[in-house]
Amino acid sequence: MLMVGDREVLHPGRQVGGYVAYLNDWVPAELDLEVRGLVYLHNASAELTGHLSALAAGGPSAAFPLLGADDLPIGTEAPLLAERLQCADLEPADRQTVSDFLLAQHRPSEYLLARVAGAIEGHDGFRLIGDQDKARQTIHRAIEAIERGRPGHIVAVTGGPGTGKTAIAARVLGDLCHRDDANPRLLSPSGTLTQQLSRAVGDTAKGLISTLTTTLPRGLSKESSIVLLDEAHRARTDPLRRSSEFPDLFTRLIRDCAALVLFLDERQIVRPNEGTTLDELRRLARARGYTFAHIDLTTQFRCGGSRTYLDWIDALLAEDGQAPVWKGTDYDLAVAGNPAELEDWVITKQHAGGSARITAGFCWPWDSPPTPPLSSEVSIPWTDETGDHLWQRPWNSRAGGILAGTDTPGRAFWATDQGGHQQIGCVYTAQGMEYDYSAVILGDDITWTPAGWRARPEQSRDPALCGLSPRQYLRYALNTYRVLATRGTRGTRFYSTDSDTQDRLRALVGRHPAGSNTQAVPR
Repeated sequence: MLMVGDREVLHPGRQVGGYVAYLNDWVPAELDLEVRGLVYLHNASAELTGHLSALAAGGPSAAFPLLGADDLPIGTEAPLLAERLQCADLEPADRQTVSDFLLAQHRPSEYLLARVAGAIEGHDGFRLIGDQDKARQTIHRAIEAIERGRPGHIVAVTGGPGTGKTAIAARVLGDLCHRDDANPRLLSPSGTLTQQLSRAVGDTAKGLISTLTTTLPRGLSKESSIVLLDEAHRARTDPLRRSSEFPDLFTRLIRDCAALVLFLDERQIVRPNEGTTLDELRRLARARGYTFAHIDLTTQFRCGGSRTYLDWIDALLAEDGQAPVWKGTDYDLAVAGNPAELEDWVITKQHAGGSARITAGFCWPWDSPPTPPLSSEVSIPWTDETGDHLWQRPWNSRAGGILAGTDTPGRAFWATDQGGHQQIGCVYTAQGMEYDYSAVILGDDITWTPAGWRARPEQSRDPALCGLSPRQYLRYALNTYRVLATRGTRGTRFYSTDSDTQDRLRALVGRHPAGSNTQAVPR
């Protein structure tokens, strides 16, 4: 990666390599293409092209020559021009060949499918057990009718946090890559999840695994394509912009593929213009004459497998907030006395070799530049017996690349890469991810009262939730904190900026004695 101004961009040789790989992997083999690549930067000086070439030396980008202004000056004669453009030994294609290339239906090659299938099958994170493998088999049975020439199927896979929806989606993609005439896709509205999946499977999966916004992927086939839509609760389905009673995104997807498999948790819908429900999907199938199948995942593998903790979280973050006193022994749960104590716990876990992150409700400004130095906008004052204190930390970087700066990962890699524990994540960077230990800051946007949770939307800085009434806002806020509270596989700590809510959490959970599970760690 290169820094150009304040943007992180791919090395031009890597960009060209991606184009070459795409043409080899996605253009029909019967066209018998010979694909070559080079970089031509028409305004680049010899000094710059030399620097870029040196950066690529020894790596895969070195396979693609890098030319600048001095290499192709105005007036270069045709033979020399052809030689430097690596085409002196080629004959012009005839009109029919060009037409066939332009009209070709792009679809994944057998070689690409085999590589992706092998990467998924060899990845420990995509091994399925128990109900997960049962769900995988049920999905296969639900779509076998496609091979008998009957397209038009919707399969809904529902399950709470940690039930393995993403692992199942990835493993089914691997299975589909082995099928005859395969043309599958694994999509997610979450760019964070898509980039993490692409990293796990490898760069070759680009195109098979991609982010879904409002534009559908190219090359889908009504006869053979099976689309897996992970994190369907994040899909853009704005009820105010539909041309029918159903989300336009889903109706266009099912129109262009043989089967649509959606992985969904209704209680993870965190924006009013996103998400769907099981009932809506069932009605869509009925209205369009499609078959419909539903698979519900009940066994979860996150949060130490603690059903007690997940049930407690669901009760705590219900509208009435009437959770029982925590008596679980199979999950590490407590309340931090202040944000510094919360951070000490996270750093201790990091130093012990675990992964730990801090997340917060979107209750502070987020105007920081995408690359360091990041502004410390999450600012929390508190008072104790030693006096007044102020704790300040930055949000995670908004940079799109892997690395935003030293010890500062890009947003999609905040949950997994070195340095992420030093920034505060929000629901949009944490959703779909997991780590060993989770520290959650509840902001002033929701406060606990004896009558239940009270929403204060005026305390939110999330532009997606502007203008909502307290009643409307409460649903999304509770879902948001449920997402944040279910990222930790081994333990969670809470802290609320509202004193009444903090007192309520302490009454339900308690606070470990100082020094029993945290210690001061130099920051």
